[in-house]
Amino acid sequence: MGWWTTLVGGTLGYMLGGPIGAMIGAALGSSLGGASGRARAGRIGTGRRAGGTNAERAQLAFFAAAFSVMGHISKADGRVTADEIRFVSEVMNQFALTGEQRRAAQALFNQGKSRQFSLNGVLDQLRRECLRGSNIRRVFLEIQFQAAWADGAIHHTERRILRHVAQRLGLSDADFVEIERATRAVNEDHPPSARIDDAYATLGVSPNASDDEVKRAYRRMMNRHHPDKLAAKGLPDEMMKAATERTQQIKAAWDVIKAARQ
Repeated sequence: MGWWTTLVGGTLGYMLGGPIGAMIGAALGSSLGGASGRARAGRIGTGRRAGGTNAERAQLAFFAAAFSVMGHISKADGRVTADEIRFVSEVMNQFALTGEQRRAAQALFNQGKSRQFSLNGVLDQLRRECLRGSNIRRVFLEIQFQAAWADGAIHHTERRILRHVAQRLGLSDADFVEIERATRAVNEDHPPSARIDDAYATLGVSPNASDDEVKRAYRRMMNRHHPDKLAAKGLPDEMMKAATERTQQIKAAWDVIKAARQ
């Protein structure tokens, strides 16, 4: 976690500023503890000092936004369920967060549940930090959809927030529908006969699509979720496992469709 080492070392976060910088400062103070940790955290987000590469800044923004928005969505229907808490814990495990990192993620999640949480401010800053990373923003929305699904259903209020997140990040309605369908395909229990339908949903194409259209959709989806390309755009290394699992789902969907069309 190179960006975390840089952050704790005191050279990243100063120029990040904005609501994400403020949240990181509070979360870092919580995770480090002690007077020195609080003093260091208090300097983050002040804009007094530059530090970190563009990729590190994007990684930090993605990390903070991901967990805080998860908290906001989990609280959207009035209460945070045990399933939602379990999902967030699983995400932390998936990202191999330990110690200070895990405590910071928990603090960010709790900040997202607060009434004072600035959803628009966080999303606008994330979009600026990942300006040319539309695929990163899609991955971000996929994570939020998974969080909303943690209790077995996406409630009306959660869906409204998810659509708002997509729009605020500059994603299209087509992106939103595609990600929603893919999320349902992965999470809903379907009979074996529906497996082919799930595969088409995963690739975001109609069963009536031509072979060439399906192939182009497969290549587009693989390109969007290629771990190396996402890393170059700012996806934290710890989140590469999720990207790799997504490419495996896409490849499995492609194989199902190919077999059905032979």
